[in-house]
Amino acid sequence: MVSSNHVALVTGANKGLGFAITRGLCQKFSGDVVLTARNQARGQAAVQQLQAEGLNPRFHQLDIDDLQSIRATRDFLLREYGGLDVLINNAGIAHRSTDPTHFHTQAEAAMKTNFFGTRAVCMELLPLIKPQGRVVNISSIISLKALKNCNPELQQKFRSDTITEEELVGLMNKFVEDTKKGVHKKEGWPKSAYGVSKIGVTVLSRIHARKLSEQRRGDKILLNACCPGWVRTDMAGPKAPKSPEEGAETPLYLALLPPDAEGPHGQFVQEKQVEQW
Repeated sequence: MVSSNHVALVTGANKGLGFAITRGLCQKFSGDVVLTARNQARGQAAVQQLQAEGLNPRFHQLDIDDLQSIRATRDFLLREYGGLDVLINNAGIAHRSTDPTHFHTQAEAAMKTNFFGTRAVCMELLPLIKPQGRVVNISSIISLKALKNCNPELQQKFRSDTITEEELVGLMNKFVEDTKKGVHKKEGWPKSAYGVSKIGVTVLSRIHARKLSEQRRGDKILLNACCPGWVRTDMAGPKAPKSPEEGAETPLYLALLPPDAEGPHGQFVQEKQVEQW
């Protein structure tokens, strides 16, 4: 039996920013909210924590690095809801600047999850997005800083309004290859694996928004990338100025844009304002 309820799904939602976004959706979204996590036990513990607050999310296991897991989530959404209304791609990883891991290893890991994992989720779940649906990809202002530290040729490619998804994938793979060969500096890349992976997320958002406008113009789906700000999480550390709840404000604003909203769409948003990419 397919439920007529609206449904929102958050990736990487068992702690930190993803957890705060899920809580906000449970409070403000008129429909079911699916909290997903790679680790079943941690995900279910997070659901219980929200239930103790009187909220009622559902749980589904989702590892964005695992295509089978993504497809199982897709099948669950189709079976239970016939689609998806709100998708928030929050899952991601970062290495601390003090991390001793070799830069190439960091680049490979960041790219695998932050870019290719997010892209895999989009490939499987974007076709499920219903009319007036909302998609929010959590990027970072660090992507803008990293962009400005790329050489002019790379900047031009990443800012292009006609870059294709295939070209973007090629560039992301080239970055990882260049770090492996130790020539990334010479090739014009910045020394931030996280930053480049989030350039990928921001540019992917622009490409996907463009495709939605071309292929599903009448459906009024809005897709954006955003920076939540520097948030106190396991990933960003205890010195960050924002609480997870404050970090969740812009993602929630974009996820809950009213049905008749014309935009933002295909933008990079910070503090609820469109930033020039």
